[in-house]
Amino acid sequence: MPAETRQTYTGPGGRPFWITFVWLGCTWTSAPWAVLCYYAEDLRLKLPLQELPNQASNWSAGLLQWLGVPNILLEDVPDVPPEYYSCQFKVSKLSRFLGNDNQDTFFTCTNRHQILFEILAKTPYGHEKKGLFGVDQLLSQGVFRAAFPLHDGPFTAPPEGLRAPGLSQRRVLFRHWAHWRKWYKYQPLDHVRRYFGEKVALYFAWLGFYTCWLLPAAVVGTLVFLVGCFMAFSDIPTQEVCSSADGFEMCPLCLDCPFWLLSSACAQVQAGRLFDHEGTVFFSSFVALWAVLFLEYWKRKSATLAYRWGCSDFEDIEERPRPQFAASAPTTAPNPITGVDEPYFPRRSRVHRVLAGSVVVAMMVAVVVMCLVSIILYRAIMAILVSKSNNTLLAAWAPRIASLTGSVVNLVSILILSKLYVALAHVLTRWEMHRTQTRFEDAFTLKVFIFQFVNFYSSPVYIAFFKGRFVGYPGSYHSLFGVRNEECAAGGCLVELAQELLVIMVGKQVINNVQEILVPKLKGWWQKFRLRSKRKVGASTAAGQAPWEADYELLPCEGLFDEYLEMVLQFGFVTIFVAACPLAPLFALLNNWVEIRLDARKFVCERRRPVAQRAQDVGIWFPILAGITHLAVISNAFLLAFSSDFLPRAYYRWTRAGDLRGFVNFTLARAPPTFAAEHNRTCRYRAFREDDGRYSWTYWHLLAIRLAFVIVFEHVVFSISHVLDLLVPDIPESVEVKVKREYYLAKQALAENEALLGTSGVKDGRPPASETNLGPQA
Repeated sequence: MPAETRQTYTGPGGRPFWITFVWLGCTWTSAPWAVLCYYAEDLRLKLPLQELPNQASNWSAGLLQWLGVPNILLEDVPDVPPEYYSCQFKVSKLSRFLGNDNQDTFFTCTNRHQILFEILAKTPYGHEKKGLFGVDQLLSQGVFRAAFPLHDGPFTAPPEGLRAPGLSQRRVLFRHWAHWRKWYKYQPLDHVRRYFGEKVALYFAWLGFYTCWLLPAAVVGTLVFLVGCFMAFSDIPTQEVCSSADGFEMCPLCLDCPFWLLSSACAQVQAGRLFDHEGTVFFSSFVALWAVLFLEYWKRKSATLAYRWGCSDFEDIEERPRPQFAASAPTTAPNPITGVDEPYFPRRSRVHRVLAGSVVVAMMVAVVVMCLVSIILYRAIMAILVSKSNNTLLAAWAPRIASLTGSVVNLVSILILSKLYVALAHVLTRWEMHRTQTRFEDAFTLKVFIFQFVNFYSSPVYIAFFKGRFVGYPGSYHSLFGVRNEECAAGGCLVELAQELLVIMVGKQVINNVQEILVPKLKGWWQKFRLRSKRKVGASTAAGQAPWEADYELLPCEGLFDEYLEMVLQFGFVTIFVAACPLAPLFALLNNWVEIRLDARKFVCERRRPVAQRAQDVGIWFPILAGITHLAVISNAFLLAFSSDFLPRAYYRWTRAGDLRGFVNFTLARAPPTFAAEHNRTCRYRAFREDDGRYSWTYWHLLAIRLAFVIVFEHVVFSISHVLDLLVPDIPESVEVKVKREYYLAKQALAENEALLGTSGVKDGRPPASETNLGPQA
């Protein structure tokens, strides 16, 4: 039987209450052998047939070995888990499986956790007709405070040293994975999988793979940025602006604003040249193909890991209804597969609720748009106020100051709306009454991602594709709510977009990392203080704290949703707007090096151990990443065509001067005569218009060239992507051979109808009689 202990605590008013701890650990026999065998077959666990040499490999390790370069990333991690050919467990073929002679070690610790929690989740309690079952439902009703597997002892090293005999798995993970000194080392993914299960290990495998692939993108992006630094001072149009003195007098930025000289914006034009040059076109194409190759090779990596970890043909069993669904469903109905009555919610009612929830999502998206409009108005008003300053420097930098402060305000609104909407999405998804946990998670993920996508990307999309497009011309300016529409600063909208991306992306990363470092520590301290202060005075503490009490004081494991969402949004910043910010991959790389160790430390040191879950891949996140990749190609095509000076410069080279002399004058239109007569002076503004304000032929020529560029760019990149998809198989050939070999061994092992020895108590496919019902416990 499992171990049980009771700890006394002091509640409100000094009244004592008790928390009963039940240890379902690995050291003690937590379930009879027959029960373990029955549920191992019911859960379709894959168990070993034949041991193999460890097949863990890394392309960078192979490359460095081939070059003869010492690999500082490689580390000898103790207690490497062995690998096996395996197949689904069958009780009748127990003798065919490796290690069947030792009942204590035949099932791993994670196998036992899966089996025990399957029993706890399926065992009924209460009146039979009420359909009450499972520990999750007892948790939701407050009967139990928590249910979790125990960690494998403390994570700190024993006094004897790191390689002391009997070093626990948790200590190995802490010293060789979660420690900050190991930031540059390969992750011990096999150890992570053995301790936390395939689902957690696949997340860290994906995060490490993504971080490694960011390295070439970061290197190329940094080189492109350095090229921009050189061109900012050697570019002829930029030199023309800086040396123009009073040659170009620009029209006022607002009704009461003064005329200004283009030469005063020299620094802004130079800053714009950092991000807007010929290398940007190359880098946009590079990142589009990089993203396609990243996803293709991740599919290969995922297939390899799924095979090595025995999940390549993983199929989840028929899912049970969610405990919250079972408790709230108004009626019961026979399951079409099992024929057993279970909680039921009419499909028509669910569709109505989903549609109502969609309306709420649309309303929240409208709130984001309203916040965006507010920030647009804020920037326009701020630019007007600063431009009226008597300080010449402040007046010249008015658009940039307004844009920068607007970016900070936008970041704050994004973070606040994100917190509010995630809580709302939880409520909406629960109200929609999804039957299974998988459908619940998919619906929740879709809601949150749609909102977060609009929330984080609405402002960059506005700057990239709408700002400065609907300004009008002197004497006929367009306005929004009585405020003149924004126009791009002298350096162009691309530099403003780069600034917006850096503020949102880097600011979000810094805030998230600070939260991940400080918030768990504060929550953990408060949890320990609260529990220990409630502990009844005089309770025995002489023997030290029991392991189940120590783990109960840790924070609950909240899953991987937030981790995936953070990285997927970052992937969007790296790909969708990379034409405006070649440094985005570099900042993402630096953040992810920290993120890997932060998340590792969170799982090993600060959170309760999650129940090991099997998984074949990253799930719904892969289609989302693929969608972002396709959107990035379209976005960068339009960015280069409509927001960059690349095509106007190319057009000027072809039609006028190859050295770009006179390009600045080419891009500036003259104010209409009526405006000049009204102010008794003429001025220039950036547009391709005639003197009367109508679009010039140059504008229409450039529009045709821009649309043609978008079509050609998209078709070329998508065609190359499709060719790469065909050339790179989803499953490596070596893995296909090993899968066939494993299938052959499994067929051989399960073909003969041999009598099973030593497995009495498992007959006729029925669960053993030793399984008992759960009941409420105080």
